Amino acid sequence: MIQVEQINAVRKFRMARSILGMSFYFTTAYWVDGMMVDTGCAYTVQELVASLKGYQVDCIVNTHSHEDHIAGNAALQNIYAADVLAHPMALPVLADPRRRQPLHPYQYLMWGYPDTSLGKAIGEFVETNHHRFEVIHSPGHSPDHICLHEPDKGWLFSGDLFVGGQDRALRADYNIWLIIASLEKVAALDTFILFPGSGTVRQNPRNEIVRKIEYLKELGERILALYRQGLSYGQIRRKLLGAEMPIAYFTLGHFNGKNLVRSYIEDRPHRNESVP
Repeated sequence: MIQVEQINAVRKFRMARSILGMSFYFTTAYWVDGMMVDTGCAYTVQELVASLKGYQVDCIVNTHSHEDHIAGNAALQNIYAADVLAHPMALPVLADPRRRQPLHPYQYLMWGYPDTSLGKAIGEFVETNHHRFEVIHSPGHSPDHICLHEPDKGWLFSGDLFVGGQDRALRADYNIWLIIASLEKVAALDTFILFPGSGTVRQNPRNEIVRKIEYLKELGERILALYRQGLSYGQIRRKLLGAEMPIAYFTLGHFNGKNLVRSYIEDRPHRNESVP
């Protein structure tokens, strides 16, 4: 399934696999001035290609190497001879996704394995015919995550760095402290329109980003305080986050509240200071 929307000069493609007529776990790609930002999952490649008919694709930028953001690379590269640009850490995954990034069952079900694509290391800027985008390394969601900022327009293509709401769970390989640091980095930018990987485009997003940072920091303080008192990860999760969300069971524990608690404790900077 694909939903296409024009937002000023940016064309948005919100995509998800349909199962029994229902679609879940959408991901979003964007086209602007000949540049694609991400390319969706394996199950939506042909719909994306059809929706781009009449548009030129000169380059593709992957915000990170997760399977729901890179799967259209190969098809678009073949059609348009477009360069694929990504953080250097992402390039081995693009070249060999099956071996470099094995999928959990839920990931294969919802997004599937991407075909291989040939990527190049992205620089400090990406230039299109009419725009110059700053490349901002923003790890946490993944080590290779980047955002694109167009300062003249105030556009920020944020990939999966920012998700609205109050987090109660985390994937096993995320780092919550790096997510907070990356959010602080983009909160300092002059941004008028946020184009996230979730597809919910936001106008003047700074206050919402700041509120998210404040929530995550406060939650971290509460988690560390309980850890100092000797509570286990599971006890902290139950006390502060409540019952596990349904996604914890669907992902067989790969995405759950206990992972969020663990990351606050084990991934914290200077972890040997003040907390045993």
